[in-house]
Amino acid sequence: MPDTPTALDMKPLSTGAHPYPRPDSPPVLAPGAAENTLNVWLVPRFSMLTLFCLLEPLRVANRFGRDLFAWRLLSADGEAVVASNGVRIDVDGRLDQLRTGEPRQAPEAVCEQASASMARMRLMVVSSYEPEASVDSESRAVLRWLAAHGAWLGGLDTAPFILARAGVLAGHPVALHWESVPAFQQEFPELDVSSAPYEWQGERLTGSGGAASIDMMLAWIERLYGPSLADAVGRQIMHQRTAVNVESPTPRDSSLPRSVVRALAVMEANLAQALPIPVVCRLAGQSQRQLTRLFVAQFGETPKQCYLGMRLDHAQRVLADSRVSVSQAAFATGFTHLAHFSRAYQQRFGEAPSVTARRGLAAE
Repeated sequence: MPDTPTALDMKPLSTGAHPYPRPDSPPVLAPGAAENTLNVWLVPRFSMLTLFCLLEPLRVANRFGRDLFAWRLLSADGEAVVASNGVRIDVDGRLDQLRTGEPRQAPEAVCEQASASMARMRLMVVSSYEPEASVDSESRAVLRWLAAHGAWLGGLDTAPFILARAGVLAGHPVALHWESVPAFQQEFPELDVSSAPYEWQGERLTGSGGAASIDMMLAWIERLYGPSLADAVGRQIMHQRTAVNVESPTPRDSSLPRSVVRALAVMEANLAQALPIPVVCRLAGQSQRQLTRLFVAQFGETPKQCYLGMRLDHAQRVLADSRVSVSQAAFATGFTHLAHFSRAYQQRFGEAPSVTARRGLAAE
């Protein structure tokens, strides 16, 4: 029951408004309107189950956060695609439209901007029966072009065949549907086939499809926004996460009170636009006094202190892992005054944010 009244609506609430999503709330964000857009290439006779399990965690995550995920369905020719169950699915565009932004003899600054844009490009290939029957050389060329420009590429069910034949899986462990493993190993003996439900290494993500796609998307949500949001989404869709051997933060204790889990999910989904604590409490369905008591009992901190710590921890990761400036990291974590950010950062980590930024740059 994914749409029960336990879901949270992150839209601004006016006095007297119901704290849960309205039935007419837009279920899907337009590509480009969200912080993360996932392009999904549907290959004829794809698995409908895999597609649903891929997208539903993202849809539910949007009910906890602000414009977190959107997706765009693609086909090789831009026409509707028929799934293995006979259902016809309309798409939003053609696969080759992903490379329309290819710079041609552009100035260096334009090339750098295009490269940064490609690094944020994400394409997931979904197939099932006869994955190569309708995949031509032009489609494989698009995959190679995306890989060469730093795009994030994934394949589910039998789609690793498509990626491997395009030559974009070298050096990466591969997970795919168990029925396809013997044929895959025979065709690609140089690739390491994993028995895990999915494998995520660098910019390559492969999985067995079906229900395992839920765990894969929850892992993505967790990497981007933290374990509380991922756990809340999993609970909302009645899914018990499966432990897999991939790089992922440790989930929070499942014994935490439900209102605490909701509050943490709200906080982690809104690191860049800090919410007032009364709004967090309202969205968590708990009074501020009671939520404060629960937070102090669980963490030894008030909700305000915990929220501040989350934002500072995120700022530290941003500074250590990228080339952003201190002011950019501050604004990205909801701080409007740089001096306030620097003081809080110094107090939490014992060093100025500029020191962290220089160390991260030197390590890179």
